[in-house]
Order: sequence, then C-alpha cells, then structure tokens
Amino acid sequence: MSHLPPPEARSLPDPPTDGITSLSYLPSKESLLASTSWDGALRVHDTSAMSRVLSQTMDAGPLLSLATPGNGAVFVGGLDGSVQKFDMGTSSTSLIGVHTADPGGEPKNACSCLASLDKTGNVVASAGWHSQFHVWDVRTANRPVITVELPGKAFSMDSVNDNRVVVGTSSRRNCIIDVRMSEENDPFAEIVLDRESSLKYQTRSVRFFPDGKALAVASIEGRVAVEFLEELGVKAVCNSYLNFYHPIAFVIMIRAEKKKYAFKCHRVGDTVYPVNSIAFHPRYGTFATGGCEGTVVTWDGLHKKKLASLPQFASSIAALAFNHDGSELAIASSYTFEEGERDHPRDEIFVREMLDSECKPKSSK
Repeated sequence: MSHLPPPEARSLPDPPTDGITSLSYLPSKESLLASTSWDGALRVHDTSAMSRVLSQTMDAGPLLSLATPGNGAVFVGGLDGSVQKFDMGTSSTSLIGVHTADPGGEPKNACSCLASLDKTGNVVASAGWHSQFHVWDVRTANRPVITVELPGKAFSMDSVNDNRVVVGTSSRRNCIIDVRMSEENDPFAEIVLDRESSLKYQTRSVRFFPDGKALAVASIEGRVAVEFLEELGVKAVCNSYLNFYHPIAFVIMIRAEKKKYAFKCHRVGDTVYPVNSIAFHPRYGTFATGGCEGTVVTWDGLHKKKLASLPQFASSIAALAFNHDGSELAIASSYTFEEGERDHPRDEIFVREMLDSECKPKSSK
C-alpha cells in the first residue's frame, strides 16, 4: 500500500504588506478567509479559488483584531480604537463605536481584541489597551451597551456560547466574563473569574475549548496551559456545538481530567519561542499552536499528546484559523518583532489541507 505525500501549504496571492494580526473564515461562505494587518486593510481571500476577492482600507490605522459572526458581517478593530463593521453583501462600512482615549495624554485606546456574541452580527464585544471590555449592539447609537473595567491591557480574547468571554490581559491576568443580553432586561456583564495565569510569563493567546469547559492559554515562554473551569470554581456553560463532533469520548475525558497542567512547546535546543496563536479544530476539539520559530503543531489537549508538526515556515506564525469543518488550516507567516527591528521574510498567508491523522484525538493508554 503506497503512502501519499503530506499536503503542501499553498500561499495566497496578494497578501498583506505589513504584519498580519488576525485570520478568520466567514461562516456564511465556507471558503472565504478574512485577514487584518498593520497595513490597515481588511482582506478577504477565496481559498478554494486561491484568489483575493476584497481589499478594503478601513481608515483606522493598523488593524489589530477581527470577528466574523455570520450574515456576511466582518468586524475589525483599529489602533485608533475604532470598531467598524464591513458588510460583504453591500460592500459598505459603518462605525460601531470608538474606545475612549486615555485622558492622561498618550492614546492607549487601541482595539486589540474582538469577539462575536451573536451569530446575526448584531452584538460584538471588544477590549483594548485602555483596560476596558465593551459590548456593542450595532442597532443602537455609537456607544457601548456594557463596559467592564479590566485589570490590565487586553492582549487576547475568545467567546463561547454567545454569552461567555475570556480575556487575557497584562500582568498575567485571565478574566472570564459572563454577558447577559435580552429583550426583557437591561444588558449586564460581570467578571466571574479574575486570576493570575498558571504560566509564569505573559499570556499571548487564550482560547476556550469548543464545549466551553476548559481553557488553553499560551505564553511568550514556549508553554501552553490547559485549565478546567470546574477546577477553577467556575460553572461551565453548556455548548450544544459539542454534539457535532466526538460527543462521547470528549465529554468523558472532560469529566475525568480535571487537573490543570502545562507543557513545553515551540523550542529549538535551548532557545525558547513565544506561542502566538491557538486555534481549535471545530469537530475534534484538538488544537493547533503557532510559534515564533515558524512551526505549527497540533495537540490532543485532553489526552496530553502531540499529534503532528507541520514543516517549518519562513517566519513567525502570527495567527491561525481552521475552516468550518477543520479540513483546512489558514496560517499567517508574519514576523511579530520578537527580536526587534530587523530584515525578515515577506508576510504571507498559507492554507493547508489537514489530515484526520494530524487532528483526530488519540485514545488514551
């Protein structure tokens, strides 16, 4: 029986011309991939046709964050603190709101994080360098319906079940926020957990497991921590999305493995590299990590096993995103200035077919 060679990563044409900050597939269009970068443009590529279908300058300076809830809506967050919506159907741009500038003088209001809280594209959460978390309803005036003070600058954010958000901030704090939006009651949000990260160095990426019962946290010191909400004293929010993949094995393992742990990764000899990005497989609940040494590795976090390592890319892995069924992984190869200003390879976005053997959980022994 012959063994086929592994799939090769394909480079998308007309990539961003400066550091890539975010990648996200559009739920309504399975092969459309959105990206943001420091060149200030929102781009959308068709990964099936290997073509760029959109490049839209958002007049916000560098774009730092991105969210793609559905219905053709794409939200972007700018260095200037703006939160904007681009409508794919009408090719129109609208301002949702602006983070308030620091009254002390130097602007620290950049919108560094975005997360969708509504699949219709009506509600989006943002957080930034001004140490605040906001919830915006696009149907209301250009001001947040909810504001929550954070313990530091927001560096990474994720949401699950449309009503729970995790934010990784400066000073190694991780906050879990519950959001309540209803027609009957006023919007409400509260921090249900504010704790120091179990990792000793600054958080670079934080993501919920697809069922919302655990977190994966990555740091600048080549480590990833897996933490279970029940162990942290937070009641998990049930996510019916879990029913789409591996339901029995995944639920059993979540109940059996309740002890947090951390593991080393993205290291070459004695050199330790930051882990910039975490992306979860939508069907299997495994995840991929991308590091500054230019590699992407897939992991079975519940069984504590490494699954596969992709061939090294020319530059740092700045962002990752799986498509709707996990058959394709988008990879941003883009220098993240971990070594300061220097010559570096050009910024590129790759897409690669992912095999089941690279993503499917391995049974415990």
